[in-house]
Amino acid sequence: MTTNFLTKIFGSRNQRLLKQYRKTLEVINALEPQFEKLSDEALREKTLSFKERVAGGESLDAILPEAFALVREGSKRIMKMRHFDVQMLGGMSLHNGKISEMRTGEGKTLTATLPVYLNALSGKGVHVVTVNDYLANRDARWMERLYNFLGLTVGVNLPNMPREEKQAAYAADITYGTNNEFGFDYLRDNMVYEVRDRVQRGLNYAIVDEVDSILIDEARTPLIISGQAEDHTAMYIAINKIIPFLTRQEGEADPRTGEGVTKPGDFTLDEKSHQVFLTEDGHENAERILTEQGLLPAGASLYDPANITLMHHLYAALRANHLYHRDQHYVVQNGEIVIVDEFTGRLMSGRRWSEGLHQSVEAKEGVAIQAENQTLASITFQNYFRLYGRLSGMTGTADTEAYEFQEIYGLETVVIPPNRVSRREDQLDRVYKTTREKYEAAIKDIRECYERGQPVLVGTTSIENSEIIDRLLNDAKLPHQVLNAKQHAREADIVAQAGRPKMITIATNMAGRGTDIVLGGNLEKALEYVELNTELDEAAKAAEMERVRAQWAKDHELVKGLGGLRIIATERHESRRIDNQLRGRSGRQGDPGSSRFYLSLDDPLMRIFAGDRVKSIMDRLKMPDGEAIEAGIVTRSIESAQRKVEARNFDVRKQLLEYDDVSNDQRKVIYQQRNEILDAADLTAQIASLREGCVDDLVRQFVPAESVEEQWDIAGLEKAMLDEWQLDVPLRAQVESASAITDEDILEKVLAAANASFIAKVEQVGGDNFTQFERMVLLQSIDTHWREHLSALDYLRQGIHLRGYAQKQPKQEYKREAFELFGQLLDAVKNDVTKVLMTVKVQSSEQLGEAADAMEDRAESIANVTYTAPTETGEVETRVDAGSTRPPAAGNIPRVGRNDPCPCGSGNKYKLCHGKLA
Repeated sequence: MTTNFLTKIFGSRNQRLLKQYRKTLEVINALEPQFEKLSDEALREKTLSFKERVAGGESLDAILPEAFALVREGSKRIMKMRHFDVQMLGGMSLHNGKISEMRTGEGKTLTATLPVYLNALSGKGVHVVTVNDYLANRDARWMERLYNFLGLTVGVNLPNMPREEKQAAYAADITYGTNNEFGFDYLRDNMVYEVRDRVQRGLNYAIVDEVDSILIDEARTPLIISGQAEDHTAMYIAINKIIPFLTRQEGEADPRTGEGVTKPGDFTLDEKSHQVFLTEDGHENAERILTEQGLLPAGASLYDPANITLMHHLYAALRANHLYHRDQHYVVQNGEIVIVDEFTGRLMSGRRWSEGLHQSVEAKEGVAIQAENQTLASITFQNYFRLYGRLSGMTGTADTEAYEFQEIYGLETVVIPPNRVSRREDQLDRVYKTTREKYEAAIKDIRECYERGQPVLVGTTSIENSEIIDRLLNDAKLPHQVLNAKQHAREADIVAQAGRPKMITIATNMAGRGTDIVLGGNLEKALEYVELNTELDEAAKAAEMERVRAQWAKDHELVKGLGGLRIIATERHESRRIDNQLRGRSGRQGDPGSSRFYLSLDDPLMRIFAGDRVKSIMDRLKMPDGEAIEAGIVTRSIESAQRKVEARNFDVRKQLLEYDDVSNDQRKVIYQQRNEILDAADLTAQIASLREGCVDDLVRQFVPAESVEEQWDIAGLEKAMLDEWQLDVPLRAQVESASAITDEDILEKVLAAANASFIAKVEQVGGDNFTQFERMVLLQSIDTHWREHLSALDYLRQGIHLRGYAQKQPKQEYKREAFELFGQLLDAVKNDVTKVLMTVKVQSSEQLGEAADAMEDRAESIANVTYTAPTETGEVETRVDAGSTRPPAAGNIPRVGRNDPCPCGSGNKYKLCHGKLA
């Protein structure tokens, strides 16, 4: 009550913000006459003066009124469009790092030009993020005329662009691109081995178009770059030969009495969850057979930490042999295993089972085993977009998800009022008993509209449903167009003409983004076609254009008189936001329009959440077949069901984020260290610090701190130094000859010897040469261990929920163990790097350069990199980039065999030297 009372007096938060923005708007509007008098040249000079003022320390907020007035004037001259006042309000909200909810048709693309221009004045770059490559390219080309007129440069960031073109796109004042490509570029920049290979500048300011789609719908799937892991082909084949010796147990043993087993065996199958479990006897039997085959050391257990991968292989092979059947779960085609979709029975070529299962099936069927993939780098969209200094977004439907935007991204949603009040009539849902009745009613409604001449947009939630409607309309002899997610360019053309009389357009929930449905059809597109017609001369073109304009005006008024665009939806989506997007296609800029949802009790959402309740109402009212229920209470109960699903999906995304936050903190540390190593001209201090840490660890194993001479193992320390670092220090002689010596003295002596040995190597070849080698060794070691760490976190994440049974908090346990693993990673890097640099033998600077090049080339040639990212349809797309993470350097070094001498010149075999690093 108190809240409502205060809101009435002070207005809601949204109203207060808009009131504040309107004061600034008055200042901008007052500047308009002044800017109208300026010449084109004078307008461009304004940009230079703004840049100087920002460089001089003036804030962007202080320049905002003049900058917005300048962009509006530029748009009037170049685009022949004047920003509405509500677009100015939307622009202010975007500049302040908020989400502007603006209805479809309010001109979001033009609104974005205001904050984009203002933030580009700082010279730090602005990213405009769109949902697909087509829109990125289209918006960049469309708005480039305005930005170039005002003296700013524009770049477009598309997949598979050469490195130089990408660098040029990012160096521009404004860069357009998709969420996936910006994220992948960030990951790739943190995998490079030279500063010149980076493409991105800092992440300064971003505007995300269709922000709900990118930050919510696609945020369930992280971006992953994966490459081929170590080759375990021989292991899969060897384990597969063991499986026939293991037998299946029939029946389940009672945990208290041990009875219930009809036939003892080595493993049990749980066909419901598709899992295999070894029995007590099975473990002993498996260990015995593995030992006989030489795969397990004598006396070792399958549960030793060193044998985790062996256990993993054994379970994968058991599942492949006993749970996955040929011609049911997969088929063998052209020497490959192709998965069969269990729901549709279609072949899913290109898809592979994970965690070694696919390789185990390949071993079972005797076909070529393809290498496993290993994650090289990964990030969630939530964590990528939170890296920007300032983030903002725009969409037609953000208000229903305002809580999630605030909770996860700290983004406030501002609802911008429409330029003209909407006249669309949203009719109550009609609910039928069966799907057949629902479709019949929808087709009847479509036919009535068609006969009147009113355009119709038919919305479905899936491509499968759009195909059903397509078939029914064909049967009813009603001409129509079908839109789906596959042809973005053609889609824009179809949507542009969806408002013409008698047009019927079928669209899945993602279709029609970025293009308005204008009543009577899109006049600009029609004039464009006349302009491109080479058969007409100039006079004929002018006459044809006049005729097109007259026809459009007639069609526009006709459609308006018939009630505008009619939206007919055959199902409710599980998110209210998607339904609102579909409705928002009608009634733009104050046009008339109407919408209705046709539902049945068989629809997934109705069946799971609201079916029983509605069914009981229908039964109580004794409704005959073919009759629909249409009542406010039904519509409200469906919306409450949608809220439940939205809340569940929010929990899924939040959980993903809570776990990823752990690896995100570690990712930031690793990437920061990598960048410091890449940028540093001299690495002496870092290397010395690592060496001191290693010396301290090694000495303390044999000479504990604050210990007496009787506790020391000097002989062991001498041997360890010789074995580990090839450092020959006569410590025993020094201890025996000294009258008094402490553990600290020994530590100092070892450190001095290590430093002297290292400095001698550096002096042999010169500091600059050696720094380059140090950089390669450091980066290689960090990357190798980081990849292994990502795999370890993956395994940890999969089983951590089981800690709940021990009354422990899985998230806390995950954080604790991930922290321990990270500590081990840093120790491993420290020991690796120190060992390599201490044992490397330098013969000449040329050989050292060759060794560094060889390592660099190995680092670059991660073959067949795979990119995994979500698509607009909510599915996951996997793109294989056959090649390296960047174009290889000239003069590739041939591959080094495991038993060949190491190219660094140490004299050791490659597998015992740098092979460990690689």
